[in-house]
Amino acid sequence: MDAQADLLVFVIWMLTDTHCHLDCEPLVGRLDQLVEEARSAGVGQWLIPGIRPDGWPGIQRLCSRIRGAMPAYGIHPAAAEATGEGQLALLAQLAPQAVAIGEIGLDRQLGNLERQERLFRAQLNIARQHGLPVLIHCRGAIGRTLAILQEERADQVGGIMHAFSGSLESAWNCIRLGFAISISATVTYQGAVKPLELVRELPLAQLVLESDAPDLTPQRYKGRFNRPAWLLETASRVAELKGLTLAEVATATTATARRVLRQSWPD
Repeated sequence: MDAQADLLVFVIWMLTDTHCHLDCEPLVGRLDQLVEEARSAGVGQWLIPGIRPDGWPGIQRLCSRIRGAMPAYGIHPAAAEATGEGQLALLAQLAPQAVAIGEIGLDRQLGNLERQERLFRAQLNIARQHGLPVLIHCRGAIGRTLAILQEERADQVGGIMHAFSGSLESAWNCIRLGFAISISATVTYQGAVKPLELVRELPLAQLVLESDAPDLTPQRYKGRFNRPAWLLETASRVAELKGLTLAEVATATTATARRVLRQSWPD
């Protein structure tokens, strides 16, 4: 494919950012500038994950005015201690307006895994009731996360393993449950090993891309907050590792995001 054709396909399909906190500072304070910058870099769709209930209204407002932004509502394991039945009832009410439930999951570094597990299971139940995919946060608890996903029949809805950092074997187990593996800027880091193995060994059709902005800044911009436009750094590195064109990566990963999220993204 020549350069002109490659660019044409890239522009038609655009890159999809499956995890971007556009509602959080410092991004939200300069939102229009950063979104325009991202579009100029070929990033045209964003999935905005919820972290805690008090952030959900901001996500609603943002997605109502930013073309290509889609909402996910969820309660991060960091908010497990402050979550009660009222917040879960509100999540169930908002679910029909969402593209996904997330980000939800387990984080061993935060402690109190028992409370986290109860919250995780409750949100998986809401997702299953509404037929919505889930965005999974997992740190240091992949075995337990997989067990809960199986027990709660998460294969009925599938979803995305956010910024996946597990082994190749664990990635395949997630894929068998209907989950795509999300690749972040860790593939650009000096000394990275496991993320590169995942990209090389897993089929492109099982991968999606994310910025996780304002976190997980690409290597080239270390020391600065991450920006949605820099998803292009991750996409370019995936293309290099796969021996593919940027257009091929953009086309495939956007198609996978649409398939897993069961969405036709807005034009």
